[in-house]
Amino acid sequence: MTPEELYEATRGVWKLGKRREKAEYVFSVADGEIKEVYKINAWFPAGTQTYKTRPEKDVLVDGRWEFSGTLAPEAIRKNYIGNSVRRYFPRGAANPIQYVNC
Repeated sequence: MTPEELYEATRGVWKLGKRREKAEYVFSVADGEIKEVYKINAWFPAGTQTYKTRPEKDVLVDGRWEFSGTLAPEAIRKNYIGNSVRRYFPRGAANPIQYVNC
């Protein structure tokens, strides 16, 4: 996956409540490992921002959210990329979202 594809896959389209506003960073996770960390700039209703690598039908979902952001500072990224998140997602957990320290 290219960096742009990873960012677009990570930034939306999520079923979230107001608690999202307390989050500062989003982790891109695959196979139980943090692949990238993004700093959240703002939240938007899903499908209101432009995507280059995802079809419109996949991102225009009512009641869902997406963020715009940038790569987190290098010190943050270095601290998290490559770390396991398995302890936050017990076997059989269905929700792909987990808030930590929010």
